[in-house]
Amino acid sequence: MPPLSESVLLWSAALLLAALIVLPYLWRFRRRARRDRERKEEAVALGIDRPSAQYPYVNPLHCIGCGACVRACPEGDVLGIVGGTAVVVNGLRCVGHARCEEACPVGAITVGLGDLKSREDVPLMDETQQTTVPGLYVVGELGGLSLVRNAVFQGRKIVEHIAETLREEPAPDNVLDVVIVGAGPAGLSAGMTAEAASLSYAVLEREETLGGSLLHYPRRKMVLTQPVELPPWGALTREEYAKETLLELFEGMVRDHVLNVCFGEAVEDVQRQDGTFLVRSTKGTTLRARAVVLALGRRGTPRKLGIPGEELSKVMYRLIDAESYQGQKILVVGGGDSAAEAAIGLCRQPGNEVVLSYRREKLVRLKKKNQDALDCLLAEGKVRPLFSSQTVEIELGLVRLKVGGDTVELENDYVFVFAGGVPPFDLLKRIGVRFGGG
Repeated sequence: MPPLSESVLLWSAALLLAALIVLPYLWRFRRRARRDRERKEEAVALGIDRPSAQYPYVNPLHCIGCGACVRACPEGDVLGIVGGTAVVVNGLRCVGHARCEEACPVGAITVGLGDLKSREDVPLMDETQQTTVPGLYVVGELGGLSLVRNAVFQGRKIVEHIAETLREEPAPDNVLDVVIVGAGPAGLSAGMTAEAASLSYAVLEREETLGGSLLHYPRRKMVLTQPVELPPWGALTREEYAKETLLELFEGMVRDHVLNVCFGEAVEDVQRQDGTFLVRSTKGTTLRARAVVLALGRRGTPRKLGIPGEELSKVMYRLIDAESYQGQKILVVGGGDSAAEAAIGLCRQPGNEVVLSYRREKLVRLKKKNQDALDCLLAEGKVRPLFSSQTVEIELGLVRLKVGGDTVELENDYVFVFAGGVPPFDLLKRIGVRFGGG
């Protein structure tokens, strides 16, 4: 056999070297694709592939499967690559960062709410956030979008639209241009915009101080904002703020711009009469306005378990300061971020024994940061999990749970229930707001 030429040997060596370089990447790509496919199948089976609010829509005709969106997502596993295309895996984890949209090199992703006509939990709105009741607007979480950044942006844009709409006709006597319900990030942004636009307005807040749903967050909880402008006040320039820091900034906004915020005014009724709105609060305050902006949030009133003993004083529906509970036997009920954060905070206090009860077989809808922290604590035995369980009775000194087919009794000092809230949908439906899904 004649000897191989030098050029053939060089080509063979080059091909071998290329194979040694490329094959590990191909192997990792196939392994990641298989893992993402399995995650997608599991998510569909668990019903977590669809989001509760925001949704990253991937245009499969444009997606090139590069994975930039997967790597950019701070929540870790909202997206995956299946069949060479980005797909939503754990939709419940999407909170609207929109980093995937920014990272996509071909513009194949848009983060939004999708088709609201099929969403029974989101009011039908037009592109200006106006509901099916003319002059009534919904902003922030109630409209399906979370994150302080989104709430601030929407509050500003809605009132700018209202100002433009009302500009040519002055308000009648004793009629405000706009009433804003809620003094959280969305409501404050709307109020500052109304002040800057010289609209007559009032902000009604049911709590005795500022913050909206932020007030109910645990002490020192980090709040995601992302940089956002708050004209004329300035800008929130950081990606995260401690709850207390953000509330101090809000208080400064009200003080510096002398916003007309009425505290302790829970709105109980809104009626449209003769082209204007009549807004009534539980304190008996009655205001008439040409437009109403609902910045209520989705939390509403806490959802209860409806079991014997739930009226006992040891049962709580929010945790403000974990350091207040030490040397206690504590049951945390729930499988969302609020329950996880409570369990994490309480188990780190001296002497606490923390049990986490959740009705499903695993936690499926936590933010990545909370999931990672809780997984470590579960592995270390600092939080005892009771999955596929249901609390059935609460007594002084103990609780009873159904775990599978058995009844389990636990010694107990406190029960923290995080079963979600009852959104203020009844108020919206009484006003005449229509929802999707029907």
